[in-house]
Amino acid sequence: MTLSRLCRLFAAAFCLIAWLAGSAFAEGLKITEMTVTTKIVKGNPIDSVRRISSKSVKALYCFTRISSPGDTDTTITHVWYLNDEVVGEYELPVKGGHWRTNSKKVLEKGQSGQWRCEAQDSDGNVLKSVSFQMN
Repeated sequence: MTLSRLCRLFAAAFCLIAWLAGSAFAEGLKITEMTVTTKIVKGNPIDSVRRISSKSVKALYCFTRISSPGDTDTTITHVWYLNDEVVGEYELPVKGGHWRTNSKKVLEKGQSGQWRCEAQDSDGNVLKSVSFQMN
C-alpha cells in the first residue's frame, strides 16, 4: 500500500468517525442521567420506572440531567413512543453547563405496552433512550 493511499484511507476513516459522532459531541452535550419517574420533587426524580400499571398513575415524567459547556444555549427533544409509534414530542431548552429538564406525558386509558422516551439533540440524533413496560 502506498503512502498516498494510506493517507486517503486515514482521512476517510477520520471523516467517518466525525460523522458518526454527530453534533452531540460538537455541541458538547452529555446526558449524565435520564429516567422515567412518577414524580419530580425539588428538581429530582423520586423513582425510576421500569414496569408500571396504567391504573396507578395519570402521568409520567422523563427527567434528564445534562452536562455541557457553560455557554450552552440549545435544545433537546424528548420523543415518547408507545409500541414504536410516536405519541409525544417536547422541545426543551438547555442553557448552561449543568442543566436539568423534564417532560410530562399525560396517560390515557388503554395505553398499555412497551414505552420508550428518547432524548434527541437539535439535529435529531438520539443522545439517550429509556424504556419501560406499562400493563
